[in-house]
Order: sequence, then structure tokens, then C-alpha cells
Amino acid sequence: MSGWRGWRLREALRLYVVTDRATARGRPESEIVRAAIAGGATAIQLRWKTGPLGEALRVGRELRALCRDAGVLFVVNDRVDLALVLGADGVHVGVSDLPVAETRRLVGESMVVGFSPETLEQAREAEAAGADYLGVGPVYPTATKPDAGPAVGLEHLARIAGAVRIPVVGIGGITADNAAAVIRAGAVGVAVISAVVGADDVQAAAVRLRQVVDAALAERGR
Repeated sequence: MSGWRGWRLREALRLYVVTDRATARGRPESEIVRAAIAGGATAIQLRWKTGPLGEALRVGRELRALCRDAGVLFVVNDRVDLALVLGADGVHVGVSDLPVAETRRLVGESMVVGFSPETLEQAREAEAAGADYLGVGPVYPTATKPDAGPAVGLEHLARIAGAVRIPVVGIGGITADNAAAVIRAGAVGVAVISAVVGADDVQAAAVRLRQVVDAALAERGR
């Protein structure tokens, strides 16, 4: 069974940074991730939508090594095959990807499986099928993921967080100014792209977000 289950997974989901080349302004993923981890990122997701698979393997190996050295959760988005080849800690799938049950069958108990539900019913089904955590959003409007759909809001996040036993992370349009509200709605952490990957000072942006999340969790009694 993956060593990231239980309390360790909840801690690892506090500040979940998702890579994105279009947002990084030409800076390599390794530079972004190194700075994000130095600033307090607790999880890194490799998001690889386009580009050669060989390059994805090269980048993924770099990020995997950085995360392993820092004790940070390393997750691959969508691509179960890439996650397996890289020996990632987890894989994250959505409603248009391989279903959670099939993903779990492929990765066994060795990996964390995350899922992005669009509805409360999908959230419950994913939990029953073996998902370890949920990424709910977009909480706020976002331009980073054009296919993300309209913002679902804090109430939708709170409904899902209150209906499942597995941890929930908020994603979409989250910044240091609104992250505390996401935690108060029931999330154990925030997943961000632009707020960290697109920042002029990636490390400083991660530090500020982590401070906000930690304070909000402490206030909630976590």
C-alpha cells in the first residue's frame, strides 16, 4: 500500500502545485518546481497536455527526483502509463480519462489516485471506486484551463467535502487572497497553477500561499 495514505496524504495536499508550460513563461519545469518546493509546496503534479512523450519522460524524471529528495508527493495528470513508467507517487484523472476503478486496477495499491468530479454523485462514486482524494473546481473563474468549465463556487466544494471521507482539494482561480475561504469550505489544501507557476518570484508566491493555507487549517482546528 502507498505510504502516502491517511494523515500523510492530507498533509501532502496542503499546497499542490500543477505545472503548466504556457504559464511558466519559458522557465523550465525543474526551475519552477525547485522554487515551489523551496517555498513550501507539498505536492507537485506534472501536467503534460502536448509535446513529445520522450520529453515528458525526461522532465518527469527530473521532477520525480526533486520531489523524492524533498519528501514531496509527485503526481502525474491524466496519463496512467506515464505515471507508471516514472514511478510516480500518484496519478490524477478526470471524468474524460480512464475511470477510477480501471486506474486503480492498473496501479494497484502502490499509487495514490486522485479524481476531479463534476458532480456530487461522481464524487461519491469515485470514493467507492478507490480514489484517495478529490480535486474540486474550478472554485473561482480561471483562464489557465479553458476546458475547466464555469466556476462551481465554494458551496459546491463544501457539499462534496461534507459528503465524502477522503480529502478534498480546491482548484481553479485560487490565490493567496481567496485560499483561506477554500479551506474554510472544507478543503484540506489548494491546487494552483497561475498563482505559483506564473509568479515573478515562484518561491515567494509559494511561501505566501502556504502561510495562508496553514493559518486557515489551524483556525479550523486541523
